Amino acid sequence: MNITLSAEKSLVEKARAYAKKHNTTLNGLIRSYLNRIVNASDLNQVAEEFADIATSYAGKSDDDYIFNREDIYSDQ
Repeated sequence: MNITLSAEKSLVEKARAYAKKHNTTLNGLIRSYLNRIVNASDLNQVAEEFADIATSYAGKSDDDYIFNREDIYSDQ
């Protein structure tokens, strides 16, 4: 589907230069942005589900436990 977009000439020129630097087109930038904003709600839902799972299945460490990466990998 084609759409028409109105924007200031200087903005379009800057956007085209940005797109060229990032190996895409102005059309590609706009398409990518639209995809991100319409799928953002899906990402938020996934993040909320992850947070729910992480908190409901969380383990319990001793109160005085302090995470130390060197201790975990010292046996390897």
